[in-house]
Amino acid sequence: MDEVLIESLPDDVLASLEVRDRWRSRVARPGGGLEFIVTDLARWQPGSTVRVAFLRGDTALHKDVAAATRQITDACNLDLDFGVDEATGEHRRWTEQDTTYAAEIRVGFDLPGFFSLVGTDSNDPTLGPPVGRVGGRPHQRSLNLGGFTTARPARWEGTVRHEFLHALGFHHAHQNMRGPCENEFRWEDDPDYVPTQDPRGVFVPDANGRRPGVYTFLAGAPNFWPRQKVDHNLRTGNPPDVVAGPFDRKSVMLYSFAPFFYSTSPSPCAPMGNGLDLSDLDRRGLRLLYPDVEAGIADIAMRANRALSQLNGGQESIRVAHPAQEDRVLELLTGLATTRA
Repeated sequence: MDEVLIESLPDDVLASLEVRDRWRSRVARPGGGLEFIVTDLARWQPGSTVRVAFLRGDTALHKDVAAATRQITDACNLDLDFGVDEATGEHRRWTEQDTTYAAEIRVGFDLPGFFSLVGTDSNDPTLGPPVGRVGGRPHQRSLNLGGFTTARPARWEGTVRHEFLHALGFHHAHQNMRGPCENEFRWEDDPDYVPTQDPRGVFVPDANGRRPGVYTFLAGAPNFWPRQKVDHNLRTGNPPDVVAGPFDRKSVMLYSFAPFFYSTSPSPCAPMGNGLDLSDLDRRGLRLLYPDVEAGIADIAMRANRALSQLNGGQESIRVAHPAQEDRVLELLTGLATTRA
């Protein structure tokens, strides 16, 4: 049993996301007017170009990251524009002093760990604290590849693809409501486990070989997560902006956890992919989110127009409950309603 550092957004960003998601859940209740559109809110406009910019790092690193994303853009009707200067080979950059968006996806390499905001959250100025380093404002990171400037992890291309799939609207496969992971994770300690930590602060089996559960383990080093954060990052929920396809053990979005996380061995929740390449179902999901046929795009536009009509028809409770979020929803729906191939 060794350290397991799990991907997660900063706590202050998660707090703003939870407030937003509670509001969206209320709006999306049957009869609330948005139950048929909230699943579209995380997607960028199909057929559009999403800009990417880097904070620090050199040209060689930027070139490699951009190249790793080609598996993604080859599979869907969306372009990622890294702003390459043909004369110098330099890629687009952003700064922490920006007041306007240099890019929709703003990549940093300097914070610990790997994480990304999901889809259009990347340029949502209501997410994250105004002075924070991570969030949806022009001066904040929306995606982080910690340590890439000094030492890239094994299968680093898979890490890039994982985070950029988040940035295009994908969630973790282990939280797929159609998958087995909710019942496979050992949430609680073995009976009569005596909390035992090694010199690093990592919870380990006690003197009788009884093991900590996921909640206890992640409460120790190096994660120090309370139960609420474990639930947000690992539990299977029903977020209002998620459409779940079949559970995919080959998906690049499925984590490889330490064996003690699982109740059985081999576990049906454990990945079967190489952790590097997109699976066939990853590609299928991209095509569904960003279709390249007129009928699929027209369907998105139709749903957006219906939702706009209902919102503009007097949903005062939505406006009063969270005016900033209603403005954001209207902005996203208007963009989707005008989507063109």
